[in-house]
Amino acid sequence: MINQALGLIEVVSLTAAIEAADVACKSANVELVGYELAKGGGYTTIKVLGDVGAVNAAVAAAATAAARINHVVSIRVIPRPNEQLDRLVLTRDTVGRRVTSPQPSQADVQAPSGVPAAPDTPATPEAPAAPVAPPAVTEPPKPAAAAPRRTTQTGQRTQQRTTNKEGNHHE
Repeated sequence: MINQALGLIEVVSLTAAIEAADVACKSANVELVGYELAKGGGYTTIKVLGDVGAVNAAVAAAATAAARINHVVSIRVIPRPNEQLDRLVLTRDTVGRRVTSPQPSQADVQAPSGVPAAPDTPATPEAPAAPVAPPAVTEPPKPAAAAPRRTTQTGQRTQQRTTNKEGNHHE
């Protein structure tokens, strides 16, 4: 994070967070680090990196977009965060972060002493997975049709009067 600004946008709901992340990345030249879900409350924090001006613009645009969906809890831009903040920003709870540690290759993995190494065998291709049917789309229930209103010959609406057993009129 050296020489880059850190932008944080905390909103209520994942939907607002995704909208904020989308707008932040589209509005300025920033890198999306990821998002982090808070424990309880439905809070989600979006993290972006970039130049100070770009991060300021991205955070402002993201906050405006997220406010149209749900509540924006807080926003913050840290111009040059200290290196020690990496442990707070790039946690295992950050969803979408890039893992920079290389995966060991099979040549790097050694067999324990006294056990012969397995010969190199070509990998057999796996059978293709069966196609998965898309989830069924369900339509929301349609509201019940309202009772037609009475109108006069001139098109004016009239109120329907009802009478209960005692002879009282209700409108």
